[in-house]
Amino acid sequence: MELICVLEPDFFFPDDRGTLTQITRGGYTQINAVYTKKGAVRGNRHYHRSTKEAFYIIRGRVRVTARRGDEIQQAEFSDGDYFRIDEYTEHTFEYLDDTYLVVLYTSPVEKEDGTKDIVDYVPGEDAK
Repeated sequence: MELICVLEPDFFFPDDRGTLTQITRGGYTQINAVYTKKGAVRGNRHYHRSTKEAFYIIRGRVRVTARRGDEIQQAEFSDGDYFRIDEYTEHTFEYLDDTYLVVLYTSPVEKEDGTKDIVDYVPGEDAK
């Protein structure tokens, strides 16, 4: 089972002016733009119970470590890469360069009742 699913944008159009990348036409309800400095770590093995996350790297480089039970997958992504992490998959991001990325969520992480679909890693406990 792939813990990190590599995706393709829906549409890519280059011309003499530059490029246009349509990341997706639908399926996401929350979108965040994130800037992170080189050397920082985000995520720290958290996971989501009901939210899939897709990440599109605008510029920079990041090492992603994903875990589910005893299975571990690690990959590096950079400019133009697009990938998804599904529910119940712990993930940590190590930023190898200053990085700009877009995060797309299948459902809002911040729920209307004030709770969040973010489960922090607890040593000795694995995501389902």
